[in-house]
Amino acid sequence: MLLIQFKDIQGERRVGALQADGKTLRMVEGYGTTYQMANAAMAMQCSLQTLATQALGDAVVGYDALASEGRLLTPLDHPDVAHCYVTGTGLTHLGSADTRDQMHKKLEGGAETLTDSMKMFRMGLDGGKPAAGETGVQPEWFYKGNGSIAHASGQPMPMPDFALDGGEEPEVAALYVVGPDGSPCRLGFAIGNEFSDHVTERQNYLFLAHSKLRACSVGPALLVGELPGHVAGQSRIRDRQGEVRWEKPFLSGEDNMSHSIANLEYHHFKYPLFCQPGDVHVHFLGTGTLSCADGIRVEPGETFEIEAPLFGPPLSNRLEVVSRPKPVIKAL
Repeated sequence: MLLIQFKDIQGERRVGALQADGKTLRMVEGYGTTYQMANAAMAMQCSLQTLATQALGDAVVGYDALASEGRLLTPLDHPDVAHCYVTGTGLTHLGSADTRDQMHKKLEGGAETLTDSMKMFRMGLDGGKPAAGETGVQPEWFYKGNGSIAHASGQPMPMPDFALDGGEEPEVAALYVVGPDGSPCRLGFAIGNEFSDHVTERQNYLFLAHSKLRACSVGPALLVGELPGHVAGQSRIRDRQGEVRWEKPFLSGEDNMSHSIANLEYHHFKYPLFCQPGDVHVHFLGTGTLSCADGIRVEPGETFEIEAPLFGPPLSNRLEVVSRPKPVIKAL
């Protein structure tokens, strides 16, 4: 089941289930947001899919109209953006066959010859998929921001004017609501663009934290339930005229990862900070495909497009440079 959040023509929030034709949404009745639906499912002790199926009405709406009129929303959000954590993990994907071969060749040397990144990647290969009941190695982890940085498909992707670069990272994001008892509940997964500043990161790896404090986009659809072991999609850069100037496949799912999803989840939610009742978490699972690795620099006015058939319609965002006055700090 694919759920999409949007605003109706009156500006009211609604949820719809994407139908098999990929062009029609059947409206959910009684719930205006996926956050409400998740909390109701927890209260009723049923799955989100069961609740959504029972709440489907007869009214339908066309997806193309929602997209063209800018009425799409991210697939999960919190009424208070400060209660939504946007985070992610890196060095979790094996990447393409060529990239995998290159990585394995680099890993043939002794530990003393490896960079910190390659050491962490090897740790994931060796211990990222622990046996049931065991704890695996922790992955790279980073903070991106709160719910204010998450953008829906069709909205501009803002890049601050002080940034040195703005590049896409096509990823799967896992979406959670923390239950009243502090137990994280996963609603499902969505396609995401974990937009980052790779030039800043390359200056010094200790700048990684700075490079991740950028906007991102998620959606448009929430895939309810489990993620298949193999996910395949396409990542594209379109120029200002809408023509594709770069395109490359990307892979995700546990078959293409050095960590299990359960292991990534454990090392995120082991911290009590992330188990506060009612909070929302958008957690990016990593990627092995980047246009910057092919020497591509995305220019303002160009568009990121990420698509995977499993997730329905593509995620599309135009790069836009934004400026703000230099912050003035006042002493109290």
